[in-house]
Amino acid sequence: MCVNIAASEPTAAMPARLDAGDLTVVGGAGHVGIPLVLAFAEVGYRVNVHDINRAALTTLQSGRLPFIEHGGEELLLGALKRNRLVFTSSPADIFPAGPVIITIGTPIDEFLNPVRQVVQDCIDALLPHLADGQLLVLRSTVFPGTTDWLDAYLRRKNRDLKVAFCPERMVQGHGIRELKETPQIVSGTTAAAEEEAAKLFSAIAPELIVVQPREAEFAKLFSNAYRYIEFATANQFYLITKSAGLDFRKVYDAMKRNYPRARGIPSPGLAAGPCLMKDTMQLAAFAQNQFSLGNAAMLVNEGLVLHVCDDLRGRYDLSRMTIGLLGMAFKADIDDTRASLSYKFKKALASLAEAVLTTDPFVTTDRDLVPLDDVIRRSDLLILCAPHSAYRDLDFAGKPVVDVWGFLTKANVIA
Repeated sequence: MCVNIAASEPTAAMPARLDAGDLTVVGGAGHVGIPLVLAFAEVGYRVNVHDINRAALTTLQSGRLPFIEHGGEELLLGALKRNRLVFTSSPADIFPAGPVIITIGTPIDEFLNPVRQVVQDCIDALLPHLADGQLLVLRSTVFPGTTDWLDAYLRRKNRDLKVAFCPERMVQGHGIRELKETPQIVSGTTAAAEEEAAKLFSAIAPELIVVQPREAEFAKLFSNAYRYIEFATANQFYLITKSAGLDFRKVYDAMKRNYPRARGIPSPGLAAGPCLMKDTMQLAAFAQNQFSLGNAAMLVNEGLVLHVCDDLRGRYDLSRMTIGLLGMAFKADIDDTRASLSYKFKKALASLAEAVLTTDPFVTTDRDLVPLDDVIRRSDLLILCAPHSAYRDLDFAGKPVVDVWGFLTKANVIA
């Protein structure tokens, strides 16, 4: 059953905000946690920002964000000024009442299988400090069945918590805006958990969509896998066109220009980041590796890097060349390098080229980065890995540039 609830019309029992100091976000200093923390603080909640990353907590306490989140710094400063944030790193400091939102998902092991133990370890550490009757919300992607498993696990331990799964669906770097614009999926293992989770998120979401926990889990996984497959389709079209000796940009323009049914076809590029491939893997694992579309998408998207390297090896004597990689973040105009295919390029080219140089205007966590001007000057060949807006009209000094994105306007582009 799917029920739409207008979040602007909370039930009479819904308070304007929770009592001061009774909302905790575990992993609150991370990419999923910070937008959520600031959204609740903005509407008047006092939030416990709980995280084992003490450096990130210190950064937040100083009024700065540990990564790019557009619109976040202003909200952070306002929340600090109004004393709406508490920063903790010990499980004993979890608020003893009110909802606890966990922003830790299910990672993938070396065999591409989900690792539920990470969620269990987190819960086990918190459990002695949680009170029966508290709402426990899973926020990040989880393997199908995890929400119900957690509810049963807690009951086996004779604990009575309200367990909910309310997935985030934000674009990296734009979580603040998207929380205000995107319907929130809400699910609970009991009617009480579902109702309390709906009341909680009605304070920050424009609309609620209430479903069963496993329906919510699949909705999140399907969304990311579908996007990943879309990118794989575009990349496969690019490779087919390239093998035919044609310019894909011309084909792409012919497909899409003023043709509404092709409006949603993405451009080719490096499909990466912490969610798309991982969530596709989780579906493949759940389907006992019978998710053929997902498996094919992984081969295409991950193989694009190797195809480019192989193509360059056929054109040039790479052993005598210095290659510059432009952009090490996993997507444009952000500073997040998690699961970035730029580093796959770096590793693949390390054994082929004389030298590999890397640069990025946003990333601050990689000590190997070189200033952009130096990379352009010292490189014989450049590869656009992340289409940062700063690169669009850049002067590359006549150096050849590999641009699978079709992004650059003023460059000696190798299609």
